[in-house]
Amino acid sequence: MNDLVLHKAEITSENGIKIRFVYDEGGDVLEIFFAENEPATGIELTNHILLRLNQTTKRVISLTILHFSVLAQQTEYGPRSYPLDNLEELPEALREMTLRLLIRPPVNQFLKLSHFQETPTKQVPLTYVEPSYFIPTNKTAEPAVEVAMAHYFDRNQRFSLISPSR
Repeated sequence: MNDLVLHKAEITSENGIKIRFVYDEGGDVLEIFFAENEPATGIELTNHILLRLNQTTKRVISLTILHFSVLAQQTEYGPRSYPLDNLEELPEALREMTLRLLIRPPVNQFLKLSHFQETPTKQVPLTYVEPSYFIPTNKTAEPAVEVAMAHYFDRNQRFSLISPSR
């Protein structure tokens, strides 16, 4: 059995929120925490992306990205996009709250939204992991970011987190 290898890092976002990263190297799972653990509702955005939010305070608590290195990969046509099919199953108020939270900081630093125009009157919301938030550099970086992106970039490079304060 493989040992559990966790890498952790912490930054302050552009809007002053403390963000913690925990990357499980063996499971290729990146968890991004925007708040301390508190009661939250889990919203399965896709089969690989889970958003936890507090419905009372209307705040995002965390974002879990399974198979992070695969979801963050660019293709020759751009980022891998995934339909937010599961949102259709939510009550309308929760669906609208979720979409509002997805397009605002701090979540929109890591997930981007777009849509596919299925018919003239129907839009299918899509999401993709924003890999450009993580860039390769020659500087020493936060360990969780470095290890998470090592699956995405050349393992011999160092990685840094793009931050407005840099």
